[in-house]
Amino acid sequence: MDTTIDQADFFKTLAEKSDGGALRGDYSLADAHYVVQQNWTAYTPAQHALWCKLYERQAKLLPGRACDVFFESLAKMNAADGIPDFDRTSDTLFKATGWRLVAVPGLVPDQTFFEHLAARRFPVTVWLRAPHEFDYIVEPDVFHDFFGHVPLLFNPVFADHLQEYGKGGLKALQLDGLKYLARLYWYTVEFGLIRSTQGLRAYGAGILTSGGEIEYCLASPVPRRIHLDVARVMRTLYKIDSYQETYFVIDSFKQLFDDTAPDFTPIYAKLKLLEPLFADSLLAGEGNISIT
Repeated sequence: MDTTIDQADFFKTLAEKSDGGALRGDYSLADAHYVVQQNWTAYTPAQHALWCKLYERQAKLLPGRACDVFFESLAKMNAADGIPDFDRTSDTLFKATGWRLVAVPGLVPDQTFFEHLAARRFPVTVWLRAPHEFDYIVEPDVFHDFFGHVPLLFNPVFADHLQEYGKGGLKALQLDGLKYLARLYWYTVEFGLIRSTQGLRAYGAGILTSGGEIEYCLASPVPRRIHLDVARVMRTLYKIDSYQETYFVIDSFKQLFDDTAPDFTPIYAKLKLLEPLFADSLLAGEGNISIT
């Protein structure tokens, strides 16, 4: 069965969902699976310098806020001195957990994304934001994808979870469950919190690459912090243009793997009968985890 996604159909879908659906990346050289060459030598000194500034900022902000696994893995990546060469990191990553990095021009179709994850391939965008986007960027760039996501792929449990997520995504496409699975990804892989012996820590890439939300998610009294329940997460809406109003907390990556292992088919069926929850909802009986 041919599972490749036609680019014209992909761009048409984006145009229907956004204001024109314009994307930053150059898709002209992408293959049928949206893979391109990174072309590392084409990055300019100014781009490498910008990467170093982004890296330095986050490296100063994350101690005491990011989970230990993130720091342990980041040290193996040697990425502080400029935009990394994906192939070098990919070789190291493959030896650790059997994953590889694939260069992509930017966002890719859902099915393509899930197929990569299911095959233990993580898509990493090749382009870097502009200097005026230092604090905020709409589309994920190479800094978000590499700095935020790749370190946790060195953790065997999280790496296995993400592969299973990819398999589940392919199934969700057949069950009209994509919006529910997208919420799970958003509130865990992108904006998840984890307990530690020192208190709450961040593991979500959206937090780990943010200059402001990394402190907000752990210190502000405003957002909800709720223990993760898969069906509850899948029912909860989220916002993409502001800090999160709710963060879901796991006890460990093993919990995340175990809780997301069961078949989601009955959960999808149940959720289709329920109204979604607003992002700041707190249901009866739910505890709002204290930050003090």
